[in-house]
Amino acid sequence: MAKRTAVIDIGSNSVRMVIFEKTSRFAFHLLYETKSRVRISEKAYENGGNLQEAAMKRALDALRGFLSIADSYHVRKTLCCATSAVRDAGNRSLFVKRVKDELGLSIKVIDGEKEAYLGGIAAANLLPRLEGHTIDIGGGSTEIAAVAEGTVTQTYSLDLGTVRLKELFFDHGDVKGATEYIDNALAALPMDASPVLIGVGGTFRALAQAIMAQSGYPLKKLHGFCFEASVLEAFCEKILASDEAGFKSLGIKKERYDVIKPGVLIVLRFLARYAPQKLVTSGAGVREGLFLHDLLRHAKHTFPNNFNPSVRYLLDTHTIEPRHAEQMAATAKKLFSALHSFLDIPSTYAYELDIAAKLAQSGTALHFYSYQRHSYYLAQSVLEYGFTHQQIMLISTLLRYQKRKRLSKSFKEKYGTLLPDDKIIDALTFILFISNILLSHRPRNIDFALSFDTDTLSITAKEKQFYLAKEQLKNITLPKNLKLSLNLS
Repeated sequence: MAKRTAVIDIGSNSVRMVIFEKTSRFAFHLLYETKSRVRISEKAYENGGNLQEAAMKRALDALRGFLSIADSYHVRKTLCCATSAVRDAGNRSLFVKRVKDELGLSIKVIDGEKEAYLGGIAAANLLPRLEGHTIDIGGGSTEIAAVAEGTVTQTYSLDLGTVRLKELFFDHGDVKGATEYIDNALAALPMDASPVLIGVGGTFRALAQAIMAQSGYPLKKLHGFCFEASVLEAFCEKILASDEAGFKSLGIKKERYDVIKPGVLIVLRFLARYAPQKLVTSGAGVREGLFLHDLLRHAKHTFPNNFNPSVRYLLDTHTIEPRHAEQMAATAKKLFSALHSFLDIPSTYAYELDIAAKLAQSGTALHFYSYQRHSYYLAQSVLEYGFTHQQIMLISTLLRYQKRKRLSKSFKEKYGTLLPDDKIIDALTFILFISNILLSHRPRNIDFALSFDTDTLSITAKEKQFYLAKEQLKNITLPKNLKLSLNLS
Protein backbone atom coordinates (compact mmCIF):
# COMPACT_ATOMS: atom_id res chain seq x y z
CA MET A 1 0.00 0.00 0.00
CA ALA A 2 1.15 3.53 -0.75
CA LYS A 3 2.82 5.41 2.09
CA ARG A 4 0.43 8.34 1.73
CA THR A 5 -3.20 7.79 0.77
CA ALA A 6 -5.96 10.33 0.23
CA VAL A 7 -9.53 9.24 0.92
CA ILE A 8 -12.42 11.31 -0.47
CA ASP A 9 -16.02 10.78 0.61
CA ILE A 10 -18.74 12.45 -1.46
CA GLY A 11 -21.71 12.60 0.88
CA SER A 12 -25.10 14.18 0.43
CA ASN A 13 -24.24 17.16 2.61
CA SER A 14 -20.43 17.53 2.46
CA VAL A 15 -17.46 16.34 0.45
CA ARG A 16 -14.54 15.43 2.72
CA MET A 17 -10.95 14.40 2.24
CA VAL A 18 -8.42 12.92 4.65
CA ILE A 19 -4.79 12.07 3.99
CA PHE A 20 -3.22 9.21 5.95
CA GLU A 21 0.46 8.37 6.20
CA LYS A 22 1.71 4.89 7.05
CA THR A 23 4.69 4.63 9.41
CA SER A 24 4.95 0.81 9.29
CA ARG A 25 2.87 -2.07 7.98
CA PHE A 26 -0.37 -1.33 9.86
CA ALA A 27 0.49 1.89 11.71
CA PHE A 28 -0.72 5.22 10.36
CA HIS A 29 -1.62 8.73 11.34
CA LEU A 30 -3.71 11.56 9.96
CA LEU A 31 -1.72 14.13 7.98
CA TYR A 32 -4.51 16.36 6.75
CA GLU A 33 -8.28 16.74 6.78
CA THR A 34 -10.61 19.11 4.98
CA LYS A 35 -14.21 19.37 3.85
CA SER A 36 -16.46 21.45 1.64
CA ARG A 37 -20.17 21.84 2.29
CA VAL A 38 -21.07 21.13 -1.31
CA ARG A 39 -24.61 19.90 -0.57
CA ILE A 40 -24.59 17.80 -3.75
CA SER A 41 -28.09 16.59 -2.92
CA GLU A 42 -29.55 20.12 -2.93
CA LYS A 43 -32.98 20.07 -4.65
CA ALA A 44 -32.33 16.52 -5.85
CA TYR A 45 -35.01 14.84 -3.75
CA GLU A 46 -37.68 17.23 -5.04
CA ASN A 47 -36.52 16.67 -8.64
CA GLY A 48 -36.79 12.91 -8.94
CA GLY A 49 -33.43 12.34 -7.25
CA ASN A 50 -31.43 13.88 -10.09
CA LEU A 51 -28.33 15.89 -9.21
CA GLN A 52 -28.71 19.53 -10.15
CA GLU A 53 -26.19 21.41 -12.29
CA ALA A 54 -25.23 23.96 -9.63
CA ALA A 55 -24.59 21.21 -7.06
CA MET A 56 -22.48 19.18 -9.50
CA LYS A 57 -20.45 22.28 -10.35
CA ARG A 58 -19.76 22.90 -6.64
CA ALA A 59 -18.65 19.29 -6.24
CA LEU A 60 -16.29 19.50 -9.22
CA ASP A 61 -14.73 22.70 -7.88
CA ALA A 62 -14.25 21.19 -4.42
CA LEU A 63 -12.75 17.97 -5.80
CA ARG A 64 -10.35 19.96 -7.99
CA GLY A 65 -9.10 21.77 -4.90
CA PHE A 66 -8.81 18.52 -2.94
CA LEU A 67 -6.69 16.90 -5.65
CA SER A 68 -4.38 19.90 -5.68
CA ILE A 69 -3.89 19.53 -1.92
CA ALA A 70 -3.28 15.78 -2.25
CA ASP A 71 -0.66 16.46 -4.91
CA SER A 72 1.14 18.87 -2.58
CA TYR A 73 1.43 16.03 -0.05
CA HIS A 74 2.85 13.69 -2.72
CA VAL A 75 -0.06 11.29 -2.30
CA ARG A 76 0.48 8.06 -4.23
CA LYS A 77 -3.02 6.58 -3.95
CA THR A 78 -6.44 8.22 -3.93
CA LEU A 79 -9.58 6.36 -2.90
CA CYS A 80 -12.89 8.07 -3.65
CA CYS A 81 -16.40 6.90 -2.88
CA ALA A 82 -19.83 8.47 -3.26
CA THR A 83 -22.81 7.59 -1.10
CA SER A 84 -26.56 8.16 -0.92
CA ALA A 85 -27.23 11.27 -3.05
CA VAL A 86 -25.06 10.09 -5.94
CA ARG A 87 -26.14 6.43 -5.84
CA ASP A 88 -29.83 7.48 -5.83
CA ALA A 89 -29.40 9.91 -8.72
CA GLY A 90 -30.77 8.95 -12.11
CA ASN A 91 -28.00 11.02 -13.69
CA ARG A 92 -25.18 9.68 -11.52
CA SER A 93 -23.30 8.27 -14.52
CA LEU A 94 -23.16 11.78 -15.98
CA PHE A 95 -21.61 13.16 -12.78
CA VAL A 96 -19.13 10.28 -12.44
CA LYS A 97 -18.06 10.70 -16.08
CA ARG A 98 -17.61 14.47 -15.73
CA VAL A 99 -15.37 13.99 -12.71
CA LYS A 100 -13.31 11.37 -14.55
CA ASP A 101 -13.03 13.43 -17.75
CA GLU A 102 -12.28 16.77 -16.10
CA LEU A 103 -10.21 15.69 -13.09
CA GLY A 104 -9.01 12.17 -13.85
CA LEU A 105 -10.57 10.98 -10.59
CA SER A 106 -12.40 7.66 -10.44
CA ILE A 107 -15.42 7.59 -8.15
CA LYS A 108 -16.73 4.34 -6.72
CA VAL A 109 -20.43 4.66 -6.01
CA ILE A 110 -21.11 2.34 -3.09
CA ASP A 111 -24.44 0.87 -2.05
CA GLY A 112 -25.96 1.42 1.38
CA GLU A 113 -24.85 -1.88 2.85
CA LYS A 114 -21.25 -1.28 1.77
CA GLU A 115 -21.43 2.19 3.33
CA ALA A 116 -22.69 0.63 6.56
CA TYR A 117 -19.91 -1.96 6.43
CA LEU A 118 -17.19 0.69 6.03
CA GLY A 119 -18.50 2.65 9.02
CA GLY A 120 -18.75 -0.62 10.93
CA ILE A 121 -15.17 -1.76 10.34
CA ALA A 122 -13.91 1.72 11.29
CA ALA A 123 -15.72 1.50 14.64
CA ALA A 124 -14.84 -2.17 15.19
CA ASN A 125 -11.11 -1.57 14.62
CA LEU A 126 -10.60 1.93 16.01
CA LEU A 127 -12.76 1.95 19.15
CA PRO A 128 -12.26 -0.26 22.21
CA ARG A 129 -13.86 -3.67 21.69
CA LEU A 130 -17.63 -3.20 21.85
CA GLU A 131 -20.73 -5.16 21.00
CA GLY A 132 -23.56 -3.05 19.67
CA HIS A 133 -24.85 -1.18 16.64
CA THR A 134 -23.32 1.70 14.73
CA ILE A 135 -25.60 4.40 13.35
CA ASP A 136 -24.50 6.87 10.68
CA ILE A 137 -27.10 9.53 9.88
CA GLY A 138 -26.10 11.20 6.64
CA GLY A 139 -27.76 13.68 4.34
CA GLY A 140 -29.55 11.10 2.22
CA SER A 141 -29.54 7.85 4.17
CA THR A 142 -28.90 6.22 7.53
CA GLU A 143 -26.59 3.22 7.79
CA ILE A 144 -26.53 0.73 10.64
CA ALA A 145 -24.07 -2.08 11.34
CA ALA A 146 -23.95 -4.70 14.07
CA VAL A 147 -20.42 -5.11 15.46
CA ALA A 148 -19.06 -7.74 17.85
CA GLU A 149 -15.57 -9.02 18.68
CA GLY A 150 -13.93 -6.58 16.30
CA THR A 151 -15.97 -7.62 13.25
CA VAL A 152 -19.11 -6.50 11.42
CA THR A 153 -21.86 -9.11 11.60
CA GLN A 154 -24.77 -7.38 9.86
CA THR A 155 -25.48 -4.22 7.86
CA TYR A 156 -28.58 -2.20 7.07
CA SER A 157 -29.31 0.94 5.03
CA LEU A 158 -32.40 3.14 5.23
CA ASP A 159 -33.57 6.00 3.05
CA LEU A 160 -33.50 8.34 6.05
CA GLY A 161 -31.27 11.38 5.81
CA THR A 162 -31.18 14.93 7.09
CA VAL A 163 -31.30 16.62 3.69
CA ARG A 164 -33.86 14.12 2.36
CA LEU A 165 -36.21 14.77 5.30
CA LYS A 166 -35.61 18.51 5.15
CA GLU A 167 -36.65 18.77 1.51
CA LEU A 168 -39.49 16.25 1.67
CA PHE A 169 -41.04 17.25 5.01
CA PHE A 170 -39.42 19.99 7.13
CA ASP A 171 -39.40 22.60 4.34
CA HIS A 172 -43.18 22.14 4.25
CA GLY A 173 -43.67 22.19 8.01
CA ASP A 174 -44.71 18.54 8.04
CA VAL A 175 -42.98 17.19 11.17
CA LYS A 176 -45.77 14.65 11.69
CA GLY A 177 -45.22 13.26 8.20
CA ALA A 178 -41.46 13.06 8.83
CA THR A 179 -42.07 11.18 12.08
CA GLU A 180 -44.33 8.64 10.37
CA TYR A 181 -41.81 8.24 7.55
CA ILE A 182 -39.00 7.52 10.04
CA ASP A 183 -41.11 5.11 12.11
CA ASN A 184 -42.14 3.15 9.02
CA ALA A 185 -38.53 2.82 7.93
CA LEU A 186 -37.38 1.67 11.38
CA ALA A 187 -40.26 -0.82 11.62
CA ALA A 188 -38.86 -2.64 8.59
CA LEU A 189 -35.48 -3.20 10.27
CA PRO A 190 -34.96 -6.89 11.16
CA MET A 191 -32.74 -6.14 14.15
CA ASP A 192 -32.94 -6.57 17.91
CA ALA A 193 -32.34 -3.94 20.55
CA SER A 194 -28.78 -3.43 21.76
CA PRO A 195 -27.58 -1.79 24.99
CA VAL A 196 -24.76 0.01 23.12
CA LEU A 197 -25.21 2.47 20.26
CA ILE A 198 -22.11 3.74 18.44
CA GLY A 199 -22.60 7.09 16.76
CA VAL A 200 -20.82 7.46 13.40
CA GLY A 201 -21.02 10.43 11.06
CA GLY A 202 -21.58 14.17 11.20
CA THR A 203 -25.01 14.37 12.84
CA PHE A 204 -24.11 12.27 15.86
CA ARG A 205 -20.70 13.92 16.23
CA ALA A 206 -22.27 17.38 16.19
CA LEU A 207 -24.62 16.37 19.00
CA ALA A 208 -21.88 14.66 21.04
CA GLN A 209 -19.54 17.62 20.63
CA ALA A 210 -22.20 20.03 21.87
CA ILE A 211 -22.98 17.78 24.85
CA MET A 212 -19.27 17.60 25.73
CA ALA A 213 -19.04 21.39 25.70
CA GLN A 214 -22.25 21.86 27.70
CA SER A 215 -21.15 19.40 30.38
CA GLY A 216 -17.59 20.75 30.73
CA TYR A 217 -16.10 17.38 29.82
CA PRO A 218 -12.36 17.54 30.66
CA LEU A 219 -10.82 15.65 27.72
CA LYS A 220 -11.02 17.40 24.36
CA LYS A 221 -11.32 14.20 22.38
CA LEU A 222 -14.53 13.28 20.57
CA HIS A 223 -13.55 9.77 19.48
CA GLY A 224 -14.48 7.34 22.24
CA PHE A 225 -16.63 9.83 24.20
CA CYS A 226 -19.27 7.85 26.15
CA PHE A 227 -22.49 9.12 27.66
CA GLU A 228 -25.96 7.99 28.68
CA ALA A 229 -28.87 7.75 26.24
CA SER A 230 -31.02 9.84 28.58
CA VAL A 231 -28.55 12.74 28.20
CA LEU A 232 -28.80 12.63 24.41
CA GLU A 233 -32.58 12.34 24.51
CA ALA A 234 -32.95 15.41 26.71
CA PHE A 235 -30.52 17.39 24.55
CA CYS A 236 -32.35 16.43 21.35
CA GLU A 237 -35.67 17.56 22.82
CA LYS A 238 -34.11 20.97 23.52
CA ILE A 239 -32.97 21.24 19.91
CA LEU A 240 -36.41 20.37 18.53
CA ALA A 241 -37.91 23.12 20.69
CA SER A 242 -35.28 25.72 19.68
CA ASP A 243 -34.84 28.30 16.96
CA GLU A 244 -31.49 29.42 15.51
CA ALA A 245 -30.68 31.53 18.57
CA GLY A 246 -31.30 28.43 20.67
CA PHE A 247 -29.06 26.33 18.43
CA LYS A 248 -26.21 28.75 19.05
CA SER A 249 -26.63 28.62 22.82
CA LEU A 250 -26.70 24.81 22.65
CA GLY A 251 -23.40 24.74 20.75
CA ILE A 252 -24.68 23.68 17.33
CA LYS A 253 -22.53 24.99 14.49
CA LYS A 254 -24.17 27.35 12.03
CA GLU A 255 -23.50 25.06 9.05
CA ARG A 256 -25.89 22.52 10.58
CA TYR A 257 -28.78 24.81 11.45
CA ASP A 258 -30.94 23.78 8.48
CA VAL A 259 -30.47 20.02 8.89
CA ILE A 260 -30.08 19.53 12.64
CA LYS A 261 -33.79 19.08 13.40
CA PRO A 262 -34.30 16.30 10.81
CA GLY A 263 -31.20 14.57 12.21
CA VAL A 264 -32.39 14.95 15.78
CA LEU A 265 -35.79 13.51 14.91
CA ILE A 266 -34.15 10.39 13.45
CA VAL A 267 -32.07 10.03 16.63
CA LEU A 268 -35.10 10.39 18.91
CA ARG A 269 -37.21 7.87 16.99
CA PHE A 270 -34.31 5.40 17.00
CA LEU A 271 -33.79 5.82 20.76
CA ALA A 272 -37.51 5.35 21.38
CA ARG A 273 -37.65 2.13 19.36
CA TYR A 274 -34.39 0.42 20.43
CA ALA A 275 -33.76 1.94 23.87
CA PRO A 276 -29.95 1.73 24.03
CA GLN A 277 -28.45 2.61 27.41
CA LYS A 278 -24.85 3.54 26.53
CA LEU A 279 -23.78 5.78 23.66
CA VAL A 280 -20.28 5.84 22.23
CA THR A 281 -19.04 8.45 19.77
CA SER A 282 -16.85 7.32 16.89
CA GLY A 283 -14.62 9.93 15.31
CA ALA A 284 -13.94 7.38 12.57
CA GLY A 285 -16.42 6.60 9.82
CA VAL A 286 -16.69 5.88 6.11
CA ARG A 287 -13.36 7.52 5.21
CA GLU A 288 -11.40 5.58 7.82
CA GLY A 289 -13.36 2.48 6.88
CA LEU A 290 -12.42 2.84 3.21
CA PHE A 291 -8.77 3.28 4.19
CA LEU A 292 -8.86 0.23 6.49
CA HIS A 293 -10.68 -1.79 3.82
CA ASP A 294 -7.61 -1.25 1.63
CA LEU A 295 -4.97 -1.45 4.37
CA LEU A 296 -6.34 -4.67 5.90
CA ARG A 297 -7.54 -6.31 2.70
CA HIS A 298 -5.38 -9.39 3.31
CA ALA A 299 -6.26 -9.60 7.02
CA LYS A 300 -10.07 -9.90 6.87
CA HIS A 301 -10.35 -6.18 7.62
CA THR A 302 -9.15 -6.67 11.20
CA PHE A 303 -5.91 -5.63 12.92
CA PRO A 304 -3.69 -8.44 14.25
CA ASN A 305 -4.30 -9.48 17.85
CA ASN A 306 -2.81 -7.07 20.43
CA PHE A 307 -1.97 -4.50 17.75
CA ASN A 308 -2.80 -0.85 18.31
CA PRO A 309 -2.14 1.61 15.45
CA SER A 310 -1.80 4.66 17.71
CA VAL A 311 0.78 3.02 19.97
CA ARG A 312 2.69 1.66 16.99
CA TYR A 313 2.70 5.10 15.37
CA LEU A 314 4.21 6.66 18.51
CA LEU A 315 6.82 3.91 18.73
CA ASP A 316 7.65 4.36 15.03
CA THR A 317 8.02 8.12 15.18
CA HIS A 318 8.93 9.16 18.74
CA THR A 319 10.93 6.29 20.23
CA ILE A 320 14.64 6.96 19.92
CA GLU A 321 15.72 3.64 21.50
CA PRO A 322 13.18 0.89 20.71
CA ARG A 323 15.19 -1.73 22.59
CA HIS A 324 15.06 0.32 25.79
CA ALA A 325 11.29 0.76 25.37
CA GLU A 326 10.84 -3.01 25.16
CA GLN A 327 13.09 -3.51 28.19
CA MET A 328 11.04 -0.98 30.15
CA ALA A 329 7.86 -2.88 29.29
CA ALA A 330 9.39 -6.24 30.19
CA THR A 331 10.70 -4.95 33.54
CA ALA A 332 7.42 -3.22 34.41
CA LYS A 333 5.55 -6.42 33.57
CA LYS A 334 7.75 -8.49 35.92
CA LEU A 335 7.39 -5.96 38.72
CA PHE A 336 3.63 -5.73 38.27
CA SER A 337 3.28 -9.51 38.31
CA ALA A 338 5.30 -9.69 41.53
CA LEU A 339 3.77 -6.70 43.34
CA HIS A 340 0.21 -6.09 42.20
CA SER A 341 -1.39 -8.26 44.90
CA PHE A 342 0.80 -6.78 47.64
CA LEU A 343 0.08 -3.25 46.43
CA ASP A 344 -3.61 -4.09 46.00
CA ILE A 345 -3.76 -3.17 42.30
CA PRO A 346 -6.33 -4.97 40.12
CA SER A 347 -4.59 -7.15 37.53
CA THR A 348 -6.45 -5.38 34.70
CA TYR A 349 -4.12 -2.37 35.03
CA ALA A 350 -1.23 -4.39 33.60
CA TYR A 351 -2.26 -3.30 30.10
CA GLU A 352 -2.12 0.45 30.74
CA LEU A 353 1.18 0.05 32.59
CA ASP A 354 2.66 -1.86 29.63
CA ILE A 355 1.74 0.94 27.19
CA ALA A 356 3.04 3.63 29.57
CA ALA A 357 6.34 1.75 30.00
CA LYS A 358 6.85 1.50 26.23
CA LEU A 359 6.10 5.22 25.79
CA ALA A 360 7.86 6.41 28.96
CA GLN A 361 10.61 8.28 27.11
CA SER A 362 8.79 9.14 23.89
CA GLY A 363 8.97 12.81 24.86
CA THR A 364 12.78 12.83 24.62
CA ALA A 365 12.35 13.04 20.86
CA LEU A 366 11.05 16.57 21.46
CA HIS A 367 13.09 17.76 24.46
CA PHE A 368 15.10 15.75 26.96
CA TYR A 369 14.84 18.02 30.00
CA SER A 370 11.04 18.00 29.98
CA TYR A 371 10.46 14.61 28.41
CA GLN A 372 7.87 13.55 31.01
CA ARG A 373 5.64 16.49 30.13
CA HIS A 374 6.09 15.93 26.40
CA SER A 375 5.44 12.18 26.78
CA TYR A 376 2.21 13.09 28.58
CA TYR A 377 1.05 15.47 25.86
CA LEU A 378 1.93 13.01 23.10
CA ALA A 379 0.01 10.18 24.75
CA GLN A 380 -3.01 12.32 25.59
CA SER A 381 -3.19 13.65 22.02
CA VAL A 382 -2.09 10.71 19.89
CA LEU A 383 -3.58 7.71 21.71
CA GLU A 384 -6.75 7.96 19.66
CA TYR A 385 -7.64 4.47 18.55
CA GLY A 386 -8.60 1.44 20.61
CA PHE A 387 -8.64 3.12 24.03
CA THR A 388 -11.32 4.38 26.38
CA HIS A 389 -10.90 7.93 27.63
CA GLN A 390 -10.15 6.51 31.07
CA GLN A 391 -7.29 4.45 29.64
CA ILE A 392 -5.90 7.41 27.71
CA MET A 393 -5.89 9.60 30.80
CA LEU A 394 -4.34 6.92 33.01
CA ILE A 395 -1.53 6.19 30.55
CA SER A 396 -0.77 9.86 29.95
CA THR A 397 -0.93 10.61 33.69
CA LEU A 398 1.57 7.84 34.45
CA LEU A 399 3.92 9.40 31.90
CA ARG A 400 3.57 12.88 33.35
CA TYR A 401 4.14 11.75 36.94
CA GLN A 402 6.58 8.90 36.26
CA LYS A 403 9.22 10.52 38.48
CA ARG A 404 6.83 9.84 41.37
CA LYS A 405 5.67 13.39 41.79
CA ARG A 406 2.25 13.68 43.40
CA LEU A 407 -0.68 14.70 41.22
CA SER A 408 -1.35 18.39 41.58
CA LYS A 409 -4.65 19.53 43.04
CA SER A 410 -5.63 21.33 39.82
CA PHE A 411 -4.83 18.24 37.74
CA LYS A 412 -7.02 16.03 39.93
CA GLU A 413 -9.82 18.58 39.88
CA LYS A 414 -9.77 18.66 36.09
CA TYR A 415 -9.31 14.98 35.25
CA GLY A 416 -10.30 13.17 38.45
CA THR A 417 -13.53 11.76 36.99
CA LEU A 418 -11.51 9.88 34.36
CA LEU A 419 -8.84 8.51 36.71
CA PRO A 420 -8.67 5.67 39.27
CA ASP A 421 -8.00 6.53 42.90
CA ASP A 422 -4.65 7.87 44.09
CA LYS A 423 -3.59 4.51 45.56
CA ILE A 424 -3.60 2.86 42.14
CA ILE A 425 -1.83 5.76 40.42
CA ASP A 426 0.83 5.87 43.15
CA ALA A 427 1.47 2.13 42.85
CA LEU A 428 1.69 2.21 39.05
CA THR A 429 3.98 5.25 38.99
CA PHE A 430 6.24 3.49 41.53
CA ILE A 431 6.58 0.49 39.22
CA LEU A 432 7.30 2.75 36.25
CA PHE A 433 9.78 4.77 38.30
CA ILE A 434 11.75 1.80 39.61
CA SER A 435 11.76 0.16 36.13
CA ASN A 436 13.50 3.25 34.81
CA ILE A 437 16.06 3.13 37.65
CA LEU A 438 16.82 -0.57 37.13
CA LEU A 439 17.57 0.17 33.47
CA SER A 440 19.48 3.41 34.07
CA HIS A 441 22.75 1.82 32.85
CA ARG A 442 21.07 0.99 29.50
CA PRO A 443 22.14 -2.67 29.25
CA ARG A 444 22.22 -4.45 25.90
CA ASN A 445 20.15 -7.18 27.57
CA ILE A 446 18.40 -7.18 30.94
CA ASP A 447 21.16 -8.18 33.36
CA PHE A 448 19.37 -8.35 36.72
CA ALA A 449 16.85 -10.69 38.31
CA LEU A 450 13.73 -9.82 40.32
CA SER A 451 11.90 -11.82 42.96
CA PHE A 452 9.35 -11.08 45.66
CA ASP A 453 8.65 -12.87 48.91
CA THR A 454 6.17 -11.82 51.61
CA ASP A 455 7.01 -8.10 51.77
CA THR A 456 10.47 -7.88 50.17
CA LEU A 457 11.41 -7.12 46.59
CA SER A 458 14.82 -8.66 45.89
CA ILE A 459 17.08 -7.49 43.08
CA THR A 460 20.08 -9.59 42.09
CA ALA A 461 22.76 -8.13 39.81
CA LYS A 462 26.47 -7.64 39.18
CA GLU A 463 27.74 -4.73 41.26
CA LYS A 464 29.92 -3.23 38.51
CA GLN A 465 27.03 -2.99 36.05
CA PHE A 466 24.52 -1.93 38.71
CA TYR A 467 26.39 1.00 40.29
CA LEU A 468 24.15 3.74 38.83
CA ALA A 469 20.94 1.96 39.80
CA LYS A 470 22.26 1.22 43.31
CA GLU A 471 23.02 4.90 43.80
CA GLN A 472 19.47 5.93 42.89
CA LEU A 473 17.73 3.15 44.80
CA LYS A 474 19.21 4.42 48.07
CA ASN A 475 17.08 7.55 47.89
CA ILE A 476 13.68 6.29 46.76
CA THR A 477 10.60 6.23 48.98
CA LEU A 478 9.03 2.79 48.98
CA PRO A 479 5.28 2.11 49.21
CA LYS A 480 4.05 1.40 52.73
CA ASN A 481 5.30 -1.92 54.18
CA LEU A 482 7.39 -2.78 51.11
CA LYS A 483 11.05 -3.63 51.67
CA LEU A 484 13.87 -3.70 49.15
CA SER A 485 16.82 -6.08 49.15
CA LEU A 486 19.85 -5.64 46.86
CA ASN A 487 21.95 -8.75 46.23
CA LEU A 488 25.07 -7.58 44.41
CA SER A 489 28.11 -9.67 43.55
